[in-house]
Amino acid sequence: MVTMQKEPINIVWFKRDLRLRDHQPLKRAAESSHPCLLVYFYEPSLIADPHYGDRHWRFVWESLEEIRQELESHHMELLVAVEEADDFFRKAATDYDIQSVFSHEETGIDLTYQRDLKMQEWFSSRGIKWLESPTNAVQRGLMHRDGWRDTWREKMAASQNDPDLDKLTQAEISPGFLNHINTNLPESFKEKDDQFQSGGEEKAWRLLKSFVHERCADYNASISAPGPARTGCSRLSPHFTWGNLSIKQAVQYVDDHYDDAPSKRGLRSFRSRLSWHCHFIQKFESEPRIEYENLNRGYDDIRTEWDAESFEAWKEGRTGFPMVDACMRSVIATGYLNFRMRAMLVSFLTHHLWLHWPKGSLHLAKQFLDFEPGIHYSQFQMQAGTIGVNTIRIYNPVKQGHDHDPDGGFIREWVPELREILGDLIHEPWKMSNMEQQMYNCEIGKQYPKPIISDIKESYKRASKILWSKKGSKEVKRENPGILKKHVKNRR
Repeated sequence: MVTMQKEPINIVWFKRDLRLRDHQPLKRAAESSHPCLLVYFYEPSLIADPHYGDRHWRFVWESLEEIRQELESHHMELLVAVEEADDFFRKAATDYDIQSVFSHEETGIDLTYQRDLKMQEWFSSRGIKWLESPTNAVQRGLMHRDGWRDTWREKMAASQNDPDLDKLTQAEISPGFLNHINTNLPESFKEKDDQFQSGGEEKAWRLLKSFVHERCADYNASISAPGPARTGCSRLSPHFTWGNLSIKQAVQYVDDHYDDAPSKRGLRSFRSRLSWHCHFIQKFESEPRIEYENLNRGYDDIRTEWDAESFEAWKEGRTGFPMVDACMRSVIATGYLNFRMRAMLVSFLTHHLWLHWPKGSLHLAKQFLDFEPGIHYSQFQMQAGTIGVNTIRIYNPVKQGHDHDPDGGFIREWVPELREILGDLIHEPWKMSNMEQQMYNCEIGKQYPKPIISDIKESYKRASKILWSKKGSKEVKRENPGILKKHVKNRR
C-alpha cells in the first residue's frame, strides 16, 4: 500500500487583522518557500458569545469580501470557514503537512485567549511552528511599563510590513478537503444595513484621508457632542478594531501629512488618542481578569443588589432621561456613539442606578461596532470607579444634554416621543405641566416614561459618598505586583 505524501504548506490565520498591507504574517508567508492557505474562521463559539452580534460579523464579512476580490488578481484565494480553530486545523492536518502558522497576537476576550492557549499546545504537539506577530505595538509578557511610550514611538516609526502579494503561492484546495469544511455563512452576516459603517481596507483609508485633509478641523469642537461627533470624529475605530488599518499606518499617514491639515490642533489631539488606544490594550494584556472582576478588589462589597427592571429600562432606552435614552437608542441602531456619551451611559448605570457593571458591559459590547476588549473593559471600570484612581466621574445626564445637545436635535432624532417639545423642556420633560403635555402630545408616564430616578442630585451624592469613602479605606490599594506578574505570565 502506497502512502500519499502530504503537501508541505504554511497557513496564514487571519483574526482581527483584516487587511493586506502592513501585515507581517502575510509578509512572512510571501517570503517562505512553501505554498500557503489563507484562512479566516467564523468560530461558532464566538458567534454565540454575548459580546458579539450580527453587526460585527457583517463588518467582518464586508472586510473579507474586499480582501478576496483583491487576492483574486494575485491568483490567491481566501478560505472562509464556519469552524472552531482547533477543528479546522485538525482537518487540515489530515490533508496537508503544516509547516508553520502565521498570525497576529490577539488581545481579546477570555474565550479567544483560552482558544489560543489550546492551539499553542496543539501546534507544539504536532511540531508546527506558530509564529505570532505583535499587534499595534502591544507587548506580550510585559512585566512593567518603564519606557513603554518610547518603545511605542519606535515601533510606530518603523517600516511597515508590506507583503509582496505576487510572491504568495496558493496551496491546492482539494474538493475532498472542502467537503469536510463548513463554508455556509448565515445570511444575516451578508445583509447590508446602511445604519452601520461598512468594513474594508478601502473604506478605512477613505475615512483616514478625509479626516486628515478635511474633517479634523471640526474634531476638537465636536468630539463631545453625540450629533456633531458622527462627522467630526475620525470614525476609524471599527476599522482599527477589526484591523482594516493598523495604528502604525494611521500614525505615519498623520505625520506625513501634518503640514497639509486644516487643523494641526485637531490632528495632534487625534494622534495622541492613537497612543492611548495601544496604552489601554496593553493594560488589558497585562491584567485580563478585568473582563470579569473589579480591577481593585476593595470595591467588591459595593453594588451588591440587583434591579432587573431598572437594568432593562437602561438597556432599552426607557429611563425617562432624554439624553440617556437617545444615546442608548442611537448606539443600538447604528453601533456608534462618541466617547463622552458612552461614559455617560456607564455612569448612569453604575452611579445613578447603582448597578454592578459586568452585565452592562456585555450589553454595550454587543452594541459597539468597534468593541475592542482592551479599551472597553479599561474604560468601563474607570468610569464605574472600580480602578481606584483619584478621579471619580459622575455625569449628570440633564447637564450633558444642555451642554452637548443644547437645541435638542439629537434627542428629537432618537426619542420621537419628545419630538414636538420646544425649548429646555426637551431635557427635562417631566417638568411639563399637564397643559404642556397635551400641547406637545407627550404624556409623561404614557407616551414617555417617568424618570427612573426621582432625584438625580441625590443619586449623585450617594454614589460619590460611597466611592470616596472606599478610597479612604486601607482595602483599596493597587493590586499586588505578584498578582500582576501572574496574569502577565498567563498571556505567554
